Amino acid sequence: MQTNANPKTSVLATGGGARLLDPADTLVLLLDHQSGLFQTVKDIAVADLRRNVAMIARLCSLLKIPVITTASEPAGSNGPLMPEIHELAPHAVYVPRKGEVNAWDNPDFVEQVRASGRKTLVMAGVWTSVCVMFPALDAVAAGYDVYAVIDASGDPSEMASRVSLARFVQGGVKPTSTNALLSELHRTWARPEAADLAQLYALAAPNYAAVMESYARAQQAARDAAATR
Repeated sequence: MQTNANPKTSVLATGGGARLLDPADTLVLLLDHQSGLFQTVKDIAVADLRRNVAMIARLCSLLKIPVITTASEPAGSNGPLMPEIHELAPHAVYVPRKGEVNAWDNPDFVEQVRASGRKTLVMAGVWTSVCVMFPALDAVAAGYDVYAVIDASGDPSEMASRVSLARFVQGGVKPTSTNALLSELHRTWARPEAADLAQLYALAAPNYAAVMESYARAQQAARDAAATR
């Protein structure tokens, strides 16, 4: 497989980041997150799936990571794309397909990917076993470093999801999760987007919202106590 010859801009002097995603080389592909297909998803709660996809879209906006969306046949029974993606990532580029099941079969889609100049592709979609699997394997064959965000994707059964995960690993596609993607691209709290990124953790891990609320309340109580002394 062809590897990315460009040095990673996120590698630190300690070597930290050498095996992690480089935000400057990452392109996010959100594939076929359509309302009709959501009704077939059984391996993850649809509310969780949509929340994770929305979180990725917002993350890409905050970190200025390019996004490409696509749908095979949005006028058909698969339905339109979930609107949150383009609302939260207005810079996302939509590439309509002409019925191709595999996005990599569509020359406009592949050209848009190539035009980005980025060699690290992060994919999510519905169905994992088809809409993500097919272009992910083809992208690996084309020399890209490919990640599949499993919990921002969905399948008709847990069996289909488990089989997809095995085939990803066998085919050189790296599975990841929404929370891992957020943390891997975030890297440090010493950045101007820190407060906004913290809100995303509350979406990726809802219980973390309770941690943030408890901390904020404790801080306020300490300030109130100090003010009354």
